[in-house]
Amino acid sequence: MGSGWCGAALLAGEPGRGALLFPLFLLLFLLVLLLLGCSRPLVLRRGPGQVGYLPAPGLSRGEAARRTRRSRRPGVLPPPFPNGWYRLLDSAQLPRGAARSLALLGEQLAVFRTQDGQVYVVDAYCPHLGANLAAGGRVVGNCIECPFHGWQFRGEDGKCTRIPYAEKVPDFARVRTWPSCEVNGMLLVWYHCEGVGPTWAVPEQREVATKEWVFRGQTEHWVDAHIQEIPENAADTAHLAFVHGPAILGGSDLRYTRSKLWDFMKHIWKAEWQPEPEPNEHCSRLLLQHTATIFGKHISLMDLTVSARQVGPGLVFLLFEHAFLGRGIILQTVTPLEPLLQNVVHTIYYQKNMPAIIPKFILRAECIQFERDISIWNNKQYLPKPLLVREDSGIQKHRRWYAQFYSAKSTRLPAQQGLDW
Repeated sequence: MGSGWCGAALLAGEPGRGALLFPLFLLLFLLVLLLLGCSRPLVLRRGPGQVGYLPAPGLSRGEAARRTRRSRRPGVLPPPFPNGWYRLLDSAQLPRGAARSLALLGEQLAVFRTQDGQVYVVDAYCPHLGANLAAGGRVVGNCIECPFHGWQFRGEDGKCTRIPYAEKVPDFARVRTWPSCEVNGMLLVWYHCEGVGPTWAVPEQREVATKEWVFRGQTEHWVDAHIQEIPENAADTAHLAFVHGPAILGGSDLRYTRSKLWDFMKHIWKAEWQPEPEPNEHCSRLLLQHTATIFGKHISLMDLTVSARQVGPGLVFLLFEHAFLGRGIILQTVTPLEPLLQNVVHTIYYQKNMPAIIPKFILRAECIQFERDISIWNNKQYLPKPLLVREDSGIQKHRRWYAQFYSAKSTRLPAQQGLDW
């Protein structure tokens, strides 16, 4: 008790010391908050119409986007849904015993995970009376149970295994099943317009599987364009200097990216795109060398090598390598929800021994550059026979490569008068 009084007397005798301790504690608290903020993954979701459209006087952002979509002439389009693997969900979005209803690729699908962790994908609508199996349906063993009458369908082959009120289950009672896989923290479904099974597998990224690289963030965008427009940018090397050369400080609004305010900084890109030979003819590779200048002086710290490997029509593996800032990957997935509506997700994994702020900065910079592209895609017309010069030869080469993902029976769209989906 005596020592307590002594301490109180000491503080009372030195008021300046207490006054100094408070700002120190406040500074320490703010520093802890900053470190926590830097260590948390970057998560950014851009809703439909949030980016890629110019504002219109007297209209909200959504209204301006809808007016642009209605007035746009999309052109003569390729088939809307190429054959290949597409992302459904992140693995963490489908816990054991859960079911989700998803609309994509012109289909309504039910995705469910059994208690032993196996994932199945089936047509969402029950063949009995059309109820959505995933809208209130339960996962029972390796089956999904219809919420309307309790019919149960096996995930493996779609066969109906139980009808609670029937003596016998008809042999023909079944729902369509879809090939699926779970890799790199994602659930994917295989689509083929003719029902052909998977002709290639989604590669596993070793560093992600072994957790040598850890999750550091994710961005999500909706793009109002045909899916082919997005990967075609890889072969359009001429657009890099014009669209992506201005400093990221200028943001993503193309009206201001070339402002003289940010003219002191430039991004310089060297790119080479090539398809891969057999047996990986479904893949292509873009090698990017990035440098930056500030007031005309080369900044070596910003030198970056990016190897972008396109796998099929909707998956890209962007591998980053920096002399000092380490290595990592951005997984880009493009999934057609409707003929001219793409869900695009970028997920970054990075070396766990590097500060989280580094991959978060890379992802944020990539997000700005990608949103510049969205401003082009959301407002352009697809030209099946574009006017090209010799330096654009990579575009035609890419179109010939990408054509392998269409079949003779691929559904084609009638000529559109607007994008009023």
